[in-house]
Amino acid sequence: MKKIINSADTFVQDTMEGIICAYGDKVKLLNDDFRVLLSNYPVQDGKVGIVTAGGSGHLPVFLGYVGKGLLDGCAVGEVFASPAADKMMDMIRACNRGNGVLCLFGNYNGDIFNFRMACEEAEFEDIRTKTVLIKDDVASSPAEHAEKRRGVAGMIYAFKIAGAAADKMMSLDEVAEVTTKALNNIRSMGVALSPCIVPKAGKPTFTIADDEIEVGMGIHGEAGIEVRKMMTADEIADTLLDRILKDMPLTEGDEVSVLVNGLGGTPLEEQFIVYRRVHQILSELGVSIVMPHVGEYATSMEMAGLSVTIFKLDQELKALLLAPGESPFYTNGNK
Repeated sequence: MKKIINSADTFVQDTMEGIICAYGDKVKLLNDDFRVLLSNYPVQDGKVGIVTAGGSGHLPVFLGYVGKGLLDGCAVGEVFASPAADKMMDMIRACNRGNGVLCLFGNYNGDIFNFRMACEEAEFEDIRTKTVLIKDDVASSPAEHAEKRRGVAGMIYAFKIAGAAADKMMSLDEVAEVTTKALNNIRSMGVALSPCIVPKAGKPTFTIADDEIEVGMGIHGEAGIEVRKMMTADEIADTLLDRILKDMPLTEGDEVSVLVNGLGGTPLEEQFIVYRRVHQILSELGVSIVMPHVGEYATSMEMAGLSVTIFKLDQELKALLLAPGESPFYTNGNK
């Protein structure tokens, strides 16, 4: 295993300390605890808090979206592991400004269990919380069992919508409602060309031949729906978009945002080649694209591959998407 680290045991702490060294004017640790990251941007009194949590190894998800018009806080776990419930509670407490906290996170058992305990403790302190689960990965479960789907790169759009809604001083119920509406209009699917190596494991999360590609894998190396021989960029785009559009059909005149997301080891050039084909297909359908995202937004260490996310917009969701949002790892200020 070759990694530019000091040790597997200090990987997460060293990463967090590096982020604070670089961006301490924008984000901060809670009481010097590297497990809880908070926004350092000015916040209006009474704003609903927006928080998430998740394992390390996916930068910029999850902590990379702590900022202005996005998340207020993130609890940080070990690589691919949920943070502890007490760290989630510390975060919820720190992000509560009197009008409640929305807990917005991926549909993974560890995060669900620990957030449930944290929210129960918050209730004892009279902090109102609501939970919205992110379930955008169409490959992980069929439509009739969509409640079992994993949360993947579509969470970036969810963070953006929830953060913008909170900045508009919507109530906790209203923020949860509009975020849920957004997630009902978000679908993602990805492919993997190679595995990644978790530092403490020291070995690949899965194996795949040099001439093969896994369709529909998860961001932790969970099995996809099939393994194929390597495809061209256009064939990959066609495969992913076909599955997404069967699950969420689009018609002429629709507006969407498109996110092509690199998983950590895929050059931007290759991502733009895939986006080119997605743009072509949607244009032929008469579908307009608003504020496209191309780059690394939700990675899996050094995994080679990418995912495509489609976010179907209405006027309310479009306005929230276009509202200002900024973190050390994300900005839509030039859109």
